[in-house]
Amino acid sequence: MNLHFEELTGTDGARIGVATLDAEKSLNALSLPMIHALSDKLNAWAKDPQIVCVLLRGNGAKAFCAGGEVRSLVEACRAHPGEVPPLAAQFFSAEYRLDYSLHTYPKPLICWGHGYVLGGGMGLLQGASIRIVTPSSRLAMPEISIGLYPDVGASWFLSRLPGKLGLFLGLTGAHMNGRDALDLDLADRFLLDEQQQELIDGLLQLNWQEQTAMQLNSLLKALQQEAAAQMPEAQWLPRRQAIDDLLDVSDVTCAWKAISLQRDSNDLLIARAAKTMSEGSPLTAHLVWEQIVRARHLSLAEVFQMEYTLSLNCCRHPEFSEGVRARLIDKDHKPHWHWPDIARVPDAVVEAHFHKVWEGRHPLADLSSY
Repeated sequence: MNLHFEELTGTDGARIGVATLDAEKSLNALSLPMIHALSDKLNAWAKDPQIVCVLLRGNGAKAFCAGGEVRSLVEACRAHPGEVPPLAAQFFSAEYRLDYSLHTYPKPLICWGHGYVLGGGMGLLQGASIRIVTPSSRLAMPEISIGLYPDVGASWFLSRLPGKLGLFLGLTGAHMNGRDALDLDLADRFLLDEQQQELIDGLLQLNWQEQTAMQLNSLLKALQQEAAAQMPEAQWLPRRQAIDDLLDVSDVTCAWKAISLQRDSNDLLIARAAKTMSEGSPLTAHLVWEQIVRARHLSLAEVFQMEYTLSLNCCRHPEFSEGVRARLIDKDHKPHWHWPDIARVPDAVVEAHFHKVWEGRHPLADLSSY
């Protein structure tokens, strides 16, 4: 199952639920069985009065979670060209339900976001009530490179970043460190990688009967003070003005060209981001631009409903399969995009990605009534 669950009993008899993603070789990539099992356990813990807090973490030093297990998705897409494969409908429905349940979880839910926190891993981290990053954390939404788009609620959290930073990070897949995550309100606490056991020990010693929020805050604050000296330097907030100026444009074609011109920039961080985007999917860039515009005034439930539609449509088009082939299967890193020119992606194709491909009620319609 690649998941491990345990319940730890504290000094006052209260129990802490610990869920560990345990697929180290795949950097804890989320498969459909993992998503179902995690959802079931979190739902059970939510209803169990003895469980007072949940910790979600990943096994191995390299990653909390590097995203969804997309190889099997692409195999299904290839077997159903031009259609929505049943696996895709099941996978994205289950994943987005899980993510939404984290955002609305009724108990303190702590997510330990060490190492790579990419794609689906960001969906888990952003849903938690206490999002922890460490010196090893590398956060990103890298879907531009595989012909998908930043999903798992990214329409919500990217559209709410300062200025044009959300658009830039979505277009370039650029990585953020722990300091960036704090700066951009994508994390709540910065702790050392080796402090996880100390955190667990502290949770087990709390009195969960009264003033819980104050005690929990004091514990996290004390641990963060110990870690402060190892905080990395900010990368993206100091560049906000430059990025805002760069992306002060009217449409995505202009944005693509503006960023592409930065490939030879003396700012190596910007140059690397520009190179990644330039090799990425122009269709994805169109979707990023449009999803951020549309999500600004949507509720969280509406965001996941929109993304479900987008994801199923991405499975009907060739870019997603080709991107995964080039980056993750054959690893030649030379995707042959169906629409290689940003200016020639048909508007009708972009618009069609936002139209449902099923009959009747939206499969995630009930999220709005949670």
